Amino acid sequence: MSWANELYRVYELAVGTEAAGGENPLLPVAHSTANAQIEITIDESGEFVAASAVSKEDAVTIIPVTEDSGTRSSGIAPMPLADKMVYIAGDYSKYTNGKRSDNSEYFAAYIGQLKSWCESEYSHPAVQALYKYIVKKELLTDLIRSDVLKIDEETGQLDEKIKLCGIAQADCFVRFIVITDDRICRTWTDKKLFNSFIGFNSELFEEKGFCYATGKDASVTYKHPSKIRNSGDKAKLISSNDETGFSYRGRFYDKEQALSVSYDFSQKMHNALKWLIGRQGRYFDTLTLVTWQSSLAKLPEITKSLFDFDDEGSEQAEYDPKKYFSERVTKLMLGYKDGFNDGDKVMILGLDAATTGRLSVAVYSELDGSVFFENLTNWHEQTAWLRSNSKKKLREVNSFGFYDIAECAFGTEQNGKLECDKKLLRDTVLRLLPCTVEGKRLPLDIVQALYNKASQPLTFDQQYNHSKTVETACGMIRKAQLDSENKLYYKGEITMAYDPGITDRSYLYGCLLAIADKAESDTYDKDEKRITNARRYWSAFSSRPYQTWQIIEERLEPYLEKDKRILTRYTKHLNEIMDKMSPDDFADNSKLSPMYLIGFHHYNALLWAGKNNNEENNEEE
Repeated sequence: MSWANELYRVYELAVGTEAAGGENPLLPVAHSTANAQIEITIDESGEFVAASAVSKEDAVTIIPVTEDSGTRSSGIAPMPLADKMVYIAGDYSKYTNGKRSDNSEYFAAYIGQLKSWCESEYSHPAVQALYKYIVKKELLTDLIRSDVLKIDEETGQLDEKIKLCGIAQADCFVRFIVITDDRICRTWTDKKLFNSFIGFNSELFEEKGFCYATGKDASVTYKHPSKIRNSGDKAKLISSNDETGFSYRGRFYDKEQALSVSYDFSQKMHNALKWLIGRQGRYFDTLTLVTWQSSLAKLPEITKSLFDFDDEGSEQAEYDPKKYFSERVTKLMLGYKDGFNDGDKVMILGLDAATTGRLSVAVYSELDGSVFFENLTNWHEQTAWLRSNSKKKLREVNSFGFYDIAECAFGTEQNGKLECDKKLLRDTVLRLLPCTVEGKRLPLDIVQALYNKASQPLTFDQQYNHSKTVETACGMIRKAQLDSENKLYYKGEITMAYDPGITDRSYLYGCLLAIADKAESDTYDKDEKRITNARRYWSAFSSRPYQTWQIIEERLEPYLEKDKRILTRYTKHLNEIMDKMSPDDFADNSKLSPMYLIGFHHYNALLWAGKNNNEENNEEE
C-alpha cells in the first residue's frame, strides 16, 4: 500500500500550512463533511437566537465524527455535534409521522454522547452551550416559530411536500453557531473546537493492535471513512464488513489477519486523499484521477493539451512552428522543475467505482520527478500537430488532451459538438495514462479508430468536427510512427508540413484528395456551403483509391472549366503529385494506409496558406 503511505506523508506535510486551508481545507483527524440544510444560532447560555436555511453553495460543513458515526449506514450512531433532526430534536415525534417518528433512542444516544464530551477534560464552551440548548427539547418548535420549517395546518405535522435543497424537512441536517460576549463560534470552522473533539475522541478507543502501515502498536480501526470523492460519496477504499469469510477465500481466518490499520493513519491517509481530490482531482465518468508531488509542488496537467489556444504566447513566428512549440514545452517544464528537489517523486492515482459502496485503485504509479518530466515532455512533443485555432483564425502547433483523443476516436456529434460515451472516455483515459507518464506505446487500436472516423466525413454535420478529427488522427499517427522501431507507416520521418520528397503511395493519394477538395470549393460562391465530391467519395477513396479517384477527377472537371485560372493553378498541383507516382502505385487499388491522412492534411495546409500564390500568379501573367 505505497499509495497509502504517500498520502499519509501528504497529510503530515500539509497540515498547518496555508495550502491546507481555503475553500477546500484539509480535514482534521476524526472529522468529516456533511451537507447542512439548516443553521441554528444560540448564545453561551443555550438560548435560541436565530435560525436560517443554508444555501446549497454553502452547504458543505466540517463535522466531528466518531469511529461509528463516521461510517454509519444503518443502526444508531450519532454525530458528536451537528447531525440530522432525528438525532438532535427532542421534540421530533411531536411534529413528524413515519417509521422514525419515535426518535427516543436516537436522541438518547446523541444527548448521552454530547454530555460525555461536556463532562470530559476536553470540554469546550460551545459544546456546553449546545448541550444546554438541546436538553430543552425545543429545536423543531424554534425552527417552526422562525419560519424555517413549515407545518401542515390540518395535521400540525411537518409538511412532507416542502423540501430544503431537495431534502425533506424531517431529514434536514443542522449545524450550529454559538455567540459569546467576545466571539462568534462557527462550529464547522473553529480549530479549538476541532482539537477539543480530537482529544475527547482519542479517549474512546480501548482496542490496541499492530498497525500494518506504521509497524507500531496503536488504536486500530476496521471502520474506514467514505465521502472520498465528494461529500455525498458513500464508496469506501478499505472495508472489512464481511463476517462470513467469503472475502478472504481461505487466505485469512478473519479481518484482523487481512488488514489492521491504526485509526490515526486511516484518518490522515483518507483526509489527505479527499483534500487532494478537492484541489486537483479530475473526473472521467466513475474514474477519479489525482496527481501530486511528494513535496506538494505544482504539477502540469497530464490529461490536457499543454497550451490553451488563447494563451498570449501562442502566436507563432515565421520560423519553424515545431521548433517554436518545442521551445515553449521546454520552458514550461523548466518552470515546474524549479519546485522539485532531488529525489522528489510524482504519484498518479486513479480511483474507480468497483461497486456502489466500494472504490478500487484502477491505476497507481510512482515516478522519479526527472522521469515524469521526460516522459511528459516526450508525449507532448511527439503528439504535437499543426492544429486549427478558430479563435485566431490560424494554425498553430499544439499537443492533444485525452478528451480530444477520446471524442475524436469514439465520439459522435451532439448539438454541434463531439461527445464520447462516458465509459469509453474512462477506458480511453486509463489506456492513455501509461503513454503519458510512463512512456508506453500508444495503443494502435486507438489510432485505427481515429483513422476510421477521419475517413468518414459524411458522418459529421459540422466540417470543423471532421477537421479536428483529421488533425487528431494525424497527431496520433505521428506518435505511433515514433513509437515503432520499424517505422510503422512510412520509412522516413513524419514532419509537420508538406514534404515534397515523400513518394509514399498513400501520402500522395492523400495530397490528390486535398487538391480536389480545395479546387472544387474555390469555385463556390462566397456564402455557398456544399459538400465537395472529394468529401462525398472520401470513404470509398480510402478503401479503393484508384477506382474512386477516376470518379472524383471526372466530377471535378466541370468545376475547373468554370475558371481558367483555377484550372491552370490546380492542374499544376495535380500534375506535380501525379509525376511522383509510378504507374504501378497509381493503379494500385488496395486500401490506403494512415499516411494518406498525413498527405491530405499537409497539402491542404499548403493550399490554404497560399505559399505558391505569388509564383503561380507571376506564371499566369
